[in-house]
Order: sequence, then C-alpha cells, then structure tokens
Amino acid sequence: MPTPHYGQPRYRAIADELRQRIESGIIPPGALLPAESALTAEFRASRGTIRQAIAALREAGLVSTEHGRGTYAAPRASEAGSMQGSELEMRQRKVNADPELAALFGVEVGTNLIEQESVIRWKGTVGAVTREYRLPQADGRVSADLRDFPH
Repeated sequence: MPTPHYGQPRYRAIADELRQRIESGIIPPGALLPAESALTAEFRASRGTIRQAIAALREAGLVSTEHGRGTYAAPRASEAGSMQGSELEMRQRKVNADPELAALFGVEVGTNLIEQESVIRWKGTVGAVTREYRLPQADGRVSADLRDFPH
C-alpha cells in the first residue's frame, strides 16, 4: 500500500483503498469484504484502525455490516436505480470440510461447517455468488433458518 499523504489519518488511507476496490469492481456489489484479521495483516494496521476505515465506508454508504456475518459491499450509487428488480437469494446448509477448508479452519477433514451462499441476480442473470463458511456455534446451536434447511 502506498504511503498516505502527510497528515492523512491511516484509517482514511485504508478506507480510500477499499473504496477504490469497491468502485472499480475488484470487490463486487454484495461481496463479503475480507475479515478484519486479513485486513490488519494486509495493511499492517491495528484492528481499531481497520474498524475506523470500515466505519468511514459504512457512513459513505459503500458497505453494510451484519453482526456475526461480516461486511458486504453495497451496490454502487450509479447502479442503485438500475438494481431495482434485482434479487438476492441466500441459502445455508451443513457441509463437511474438504482438505482446503479443513486447513483454513485448522480442523480435521470432514468436520461439520456451515456454508452460506448468496446469489445476486439482475434481470435474470447471475451477477455475483458469494460463499461463506463458518464453524457451528460452540454450544452446538444453529440458527433457526438452518434448522429448517434440508441437509
């Protein structure tokens, strides 16, 4: 990441970089932003600084944060009107960790994970597909919508 301009707060430089990625489509509308831990490593910044950058993006209407799910890029302002008629489909299911997911989570192959898939369709065409994986809650509970999901 380039050195920020003199006097510019670090969080603002990070927010500007993330804004550029969202506006250019590197992070497409509806896509999950990298986790705070990934952003702290990428930008070599503290968690608080990353949170300030995300808060600035949220205030600008570029992202929205769902507690326990992450931060998602919002539709671009230039597309907001044209996104009317778009559909968001979300599905959740239990899956077994393959070798790659097991390595990422630090668990054994075959461990139960929750997969959440988001599909954004616009005028009948798929615009983006996002898959998010997480471990079930430590107490063994699953969300109400997952209990009703066939598996």
